[in-house]
Amino acid sequence: MAEWLTDNGLLLGLALLDGLAYAALVFMVAVGLNMVFGVLRIVNVAHGSLFAIGAYTAASVGLFFASLGLPAWASYVGLLLAAALVGGILGPLIEKLILRRIYGQEEVLQLLVTFALFMILEDVQKLIWGVQPIMQDTPMKFLGTVDVPFGQDVIPFTAYQLFVLPGVAVATLAGLAWFLRRTLTGRVIVAVTTDKEAAMAMGIDAARVTLLTFTFGAALAALGGALASPTTSLVPGIGAQTIVLSFAVVATAGLGQIEGAAISALMIGLGRSIAVYLAPEFEVVVPYIIMVAVLLVRPQGLFGVLETRRV
Repeated sequence: MAEWLTDNGLLLGLALLDGLAYAALVFMVAVGLNMVFGVLRIVNVAHGSLFAIGAYTAASVGLFFASLGLPAWASYVGLLLAAALVGGILGPLIEKLILRRIYGQEEVLQLLVTFALFMILEDVQKLIWGVQPIMQDTPMKFLGTVDVPFGQDVIPFTAYQLFVLPGVAVATLAGLAWFLRRTLTGRVIVAVTTDKEAAMAMGIDAARVTLLTFTFGAALAALGGALASPTTSLVPGIGAQTIVLSFAVVATAGLGQIEGAAISALMIGLGRSIAVYLAPEFEVVVPYIIMVAVLLVRPQGLFGVLETRRV
């Protein structure tokens, strides 16, 4: 064991750091997906497209800011602006024009409609941004790298991935927990999630709550894409990759579980990253091995609860 750690120590350290950053990005998408399901009771396949559009929009805004000669720190404003634009524009449009028509319908129909929307948005991305890779890494270059001690070695790692991505994820988790438990609007959302019919009987405007929740979930997905944009080249298909992993996180945590999504994202992010560095042939299957192992023991997910079926 000691010999293995000596030979693979640096790789393991890099895997842990990369896994932490990747888990933060996956969590941002998965927590929005979980919120949407909790209130709307719809598994939104198109959620991955919102991630991709957020990433492309952030890159475009960043390139535009650079063309104006703005300082590098302004690229962080561009990340937030891109998430707000995508969530604030696409979120209400999708909820009002499409999803509102399929509430209460069969799950198969909901999946088909959201999958069709996903395919449409994928083509829209190609029409607007083309199929060539796009890269805008100013936010990551601005902070530079830091030396992370690992055993007797030192690992140079980007400060953006080490501090910004996990920091935003932790802030999002804490902010959501406070919002849902300490504010009136958050408690209204929880009430609709728990029992929509009873909430409506008490005078809560469920339509307004669903619109607000979906818009916020869309903004979280777009923010995840915006944060991911400086770390990778953007190519068609990034939305599909992200939504599949997000579904694995949601299923592992349990549908509707926000805090559980953070732990599941960390498990899957670290597992995938360790496989990338130490066993690349298992990179694709490791997240799903973790998911299947959990579901075999707890079919409702790690933090899910069994619901009584209403007749």
